[in-house]
Amino acid sequence: MKAEKRLAKQRSRRSFRVRNRVRRSAAGRPRLSVYRSNQHIYAQVVDDESGNTVASASTLEKEVRGPGQYSEKKQSAAEVGKLIAERAAEKGVKSVIFDRGNKKYHGRVAALAEAAREGGLEF
Repeated sequence: MKAEKRLAKQRSRRSFRVRNRVRRSAAGRPRLSVYRSNQHIYAQVVDDESGNTVASASTLEKEVRGPGQYSEKKQSAAEVGKLIAERAAEKGVKSVIFDRGNKKYHGRVAALAEAAREGGLEF
């Protein structure tokens, strides 16, 4: 029980730290918010000034799910990154601030970010 409380406290602190850094350095740029669950990964480009979601993508979409469905999680995350970059570019968004939430920049989160950079998003 103590370990669970400690981990929850670490996640809460990390989330608070990341969110404050994002708010301070946003300077009017939209936020690329990433949420990772055990099976899926979701990405949204959010304009915080107007409160609107500009673009979104996830592994639940047919374009991302292939015949192997969920076997390659990092590969699927990279496809989501390319897709979100493409959709944001269609809406005229080129520069964003990356919000990884309370997750570490590692594995699927890093794969999504690198693919989004390759797709043309700057952060």
